[in-house]
Amino acid sequence: MTLKRVVAISALIAMPTLVVMPTLALAQQGGARVPKPSKADVQKVVQIVTGDKAKSQAYCDLSKLNDEMMAADQKQDEKALDALGNQADALIDQIGPEYSTMMDGLDQVDPDSPEGKEYEAILSGLDKLCTK
Repeated sequence: MTLKRVVAISALIAMPTLVVMPTLALAQQGGARVPKPSKADVQKVVQIVTGDKAKSQAYCDLSKLNDEMMAADQKQDEKALDALGNQADALIDQIGPEYSTMMDGLDQVDPDSPEGKEYEAILSGLDKLCTK
């Protein structure tokens, strides 16, 4: 999954909540933005996910779910997006809080920047788990 797709998933998952209840969503986040992840943070998440079979499977399931979310978004099917977003949230919870925090912070990284390309290269290690 490229960094652009990771950021897109994060945006799609957050979208139904932000559209319906933006004030509540900000309150749940404490009004503060999650800090941008460091290279070490991204590497740590990759190590955590690759080292745990259940987390690896949840990541691969999330990757497949991303395709469904993109299709629902293109069709502007809010009902499907909401349901898929709930499934994605559950999978993200299974992967763990480090992954969730990293995902939340990735929206601050320009995918076309040198940093974004470096993060994408690191995250590509997760995609290799799903091609077996």
